[in-house]
Amino acid sequence: MGIIRTEELSYVYGEGTPFRKVAIDKVSLDIDEGEIVGIIGHTGSGKSTLIQHFNGLLKPTSGKVYIDGEELFADKSRLREIRFKVGLVFQYPEHQLFEETVYKDIAFGPKNMGLNDDEIDRRVKETARLVGLEEGLLDKSPFELSGGQKRRVAIAGVMAMEPKVLILDEPTAGLDPRGRDMILSLIKEYHAEKGTTVLLVSHSMEDVARTVSKILVMNDAKVFMYSDRSSVFARAEELTSMGLTVPQVTRVFDRLRAMGIEFSDEVFSIDYARDLVLRLLREKENKS
Repeated sequence: MGIIRTEELSYVYGEGTPFRKVAIDKVSLDIDEGEIVGIIGHTGSGKSTLIQHFNGLLKPTSGKVYIDGEELFADKSRLREIRFKVGLVFQYPEHQLFEETVYKDIAFGPKNMGLNDDEIDRRVKETARLVGLEEGLLDKSPFELSGGQKRRVAIAGVMAMEPKVLILDEPTAGLDPRGRDMILSLIKEYHAEKGTTVLLVSHSMEDVARTVSKILVMNDAKVFMYSDRSSVFARAEELTSMGLTVPQVTRVFDRLRAMGIEFSDEVFSIDYARDLVLRLLREKENKS
């Protein structure tokens, strides 16, 4: 059994009213521990509703959700403890900062878990390091920081709870290219160091392609596909028909293939495209 599993999960907004809407329709999923998964889908596809079930913010209309082998709502006395296993970072999380210092903001979650001061201190300092915040910033007000630093403080506050699953909803929204690159890098470094399961919700195919190993595609409240990047982006026409796309560099290389230039690999990122082209040029020089 995966770290997250759903069985015939459904959720309906406005049940019994004229505004009834099925947001999640009989979704069955199994996400393995340690995966880094991208979740994509058009607006209204159900992806945000889905992730809110993973830490119990929403209760299924029908079906079941299992976290680390335990059914989420089977035993109310266990609900709080199970929820601590799933950390959810909402879009624009810096808007939720409120403490006097960066240290207190990062420590808020661990403190609510009932941890002792030494353990809280260890987690705050370790997580600050993971997200690239200098220790000298911990005594500052979070409201004195730049937008990118605030975003990292907010993410660190969830990471400090050391969840088994970290879910990030559009973590690069509103950031400039440098800030976006920094956030994506820290997510990958965090995953590599901790081995934590990471779910990344994003509308940016470029962000997803460069960060994740598997992709979950939501469409009209259902799972359209859950597979590796190559398999998902190979279905570019179907993705386009549902209002999605593939990374621009992938479209370029698909066009080159259509022109008769063969490549052995699928291309998802600029860095990989550069390395592939340089390798092919070297091979051509060696042959001549």
